[in-house]
Amino acid sequence: MVGNASVVDATRDFGDKWYYLKLQSGWALFGLIGFFLASRFNYHRLEKISVPLLLVTLVLLTVVLIPGIGSKLLGARRWLNFGFFSFQPAELAKLTLAIYFSSLLKKNKDQFWPFVSVLGVCAGLIMLEPDLGTTIVLVGTSIITYFGSGGQLKRFLLLVPIILLAGFGLIIFSPYRLDRLKTFFDYTKDPLGSSYHIRQVLLSLGSGKVFGVGLGQSRQKYEFLPEVTTDSIFAVIGEELGLVGSLSVLLAFFVFVNLGLHTVRNAPDQFGSNLALAITSWIGLQAFINIAAMAALVPLTGIPLPFISYGGSSLVLVLLASGTLVSISRQS
Repeated sequence: MVGNASVVDATRDFGDKWYYLKLQSGWALFGLIGFFLASRFNYHRLEKISVPLLLVTLVLLTVVLIPGIGSKLLGARRWLNFGFFSFQPAELAKLTLAIYFSSLLKKNKDQFWPFVSVLGVCAGLIMLEPDLGTTIVLVGTSIITYFGSGGQLKRFLLLVPIILLAGFGLIIFSPYRLDRLKTFFDYTKDPLGSSYHIRQVLLSLGSGKVFGVGLGQSRQKYEFLPEVTTDSIFAVIGEELGLVGSLSVLLAFFVFVNLGLHTVRNAPDQFGSNLALAITSWIGLQAFINIAAMAALVPLTGIPLPFISYGGSSLVLVLLASGTLVSISRQS
């Protein structure tokens, strides 16, 4: 009986993996089609629909919070379930705000209050899900775009106390965020509790050594490493491909950011330059936060690694944004 049960469990596990592999492959194919179409699309048309895109995004960010409509998983309400697929509006917000702010700051660089108002509403809705990682990427990308377009620093200095108080409050009044911060300063405490995740991540990275244990041979991904296909995917890469594989991923993102900044400098107009900067900083910042968290350089936060982590919403929108970046480059 035990043997038969093991066979059944193994068959079910293989079936689940095959299902998710097909699902992710489908999203990858859909995203690559979107990448090709976006690369051929005249990005100037995006400026004309920036306001409608923003309004649609705000509606989706609001609807996802309504019980019975937004799907709740692991204490967070971040997904809209359409039956045969789920969609994460917060991922759409990254691209939508990149387009909207690129248009807004092109018309007039002194758009501080409209900029802060729209960013505050979007960030507030995403924090209600809650999703701190996406909020950090969204705010960081938007601020880089603001200053990159020629925005003034002195007005932001007035908001520093408010931002610090808000960040302090989000940590103090959220036990799991406070535990993550404590773990960041000392991950030897509570090895089976708050520091379990980061300890398993570091164990994975250390096990890979220089050349790794071999593709597909990770041991940590079997019931030890949390969020193995999403937030912790870099740890699996480090274990299976070692230091060589990890540095290859870092090099790939470095090349991407470098090419993105080259597009920023050579864009044919201000809107194109702003949009290229927003997309480049979005993907670069998100990759940095994910990898830095895996290396215990910043507090652990749940955020996918662009292009690599499992998840259809993130993959498709990152590929669409990359295609838009290519479109800008083609007209440089």
